[in-house]
Amino acid sequence: MSFELGNIKCFARPPKFRNRMIMMLCGVTVQGLGLSLLRSINLGTDPCSCLTQGVINYVPLSFGTCQLLCHMVTFLFVIRFDLSMIGFGTIGNMCFLGYISDFFRWIWSLLLPAGFFEVTGNRYILLIPSLIVFLLGASAYMCAGLGSSPYDAMPFIISRRVKKVSFKVVRMIWDISFMTAGFVLGGDVGIVTVVVAFFLGPIITWMQKKMEVLIA
Repeated sequence: MSFELGNIKCFARPPKFRNRMIMMLCGVTVQGLGLSLLRSINLGTDPCSCLTQGVINYVPLSFGTCQLLCHMVTFLFVIRFDLSMIGFGTIGNMCFLGYISDFFRWIWSLLLPAGFFEVTGNRYILLIPSLIVFLLGASAYMCAGLGSSPYDAMPFIISRRVKKVSFKVVRMIWDISFMTAGFVLGGDVGIVTVVVAFFLGPIITWMQKKMEVLIA
């Protein structure tokens, strides 16, 4: 399944498509699981989710719905400037990540005792495992090569047009901008937000190289 606009294909099926699709779906699910834990321990989230948390302080929407709407705004720019970035992974991450996070938070509310995530010791014990799970999921969905979320696609689009600035710098500025906006709106800014804003790119690049064998 693919469609073409001009000479640009969207939703193309690259080699090893089934393996890539499974990796993308597992990646988004695992990333949503990690995000649910990061939101619960209240030590910061990724910059995109930080902004979403800030927005829901002012609108009567669930986290999943608000994140989808925020993604839709950047999605319009991706459609305008680079359709080749759109694929099954774009839809998977954009439409389902926030709802998967909401789902797992509901599961935690059923399985864990009340106030579990309010205990300082529990929060810090879960910090590193939660961050690792989130990064593993993000790496898997990106490694699948089936398109990027609008949030992840925009730094690529910008860096191609601002050639004097490296992609790493563009990505860092992009993440810090969302982190700052989220902080101003009252989003969850913490150690996780800072780590992701400054080190997400290099960490995911390293993890992706380890995962490439799964779709070889």
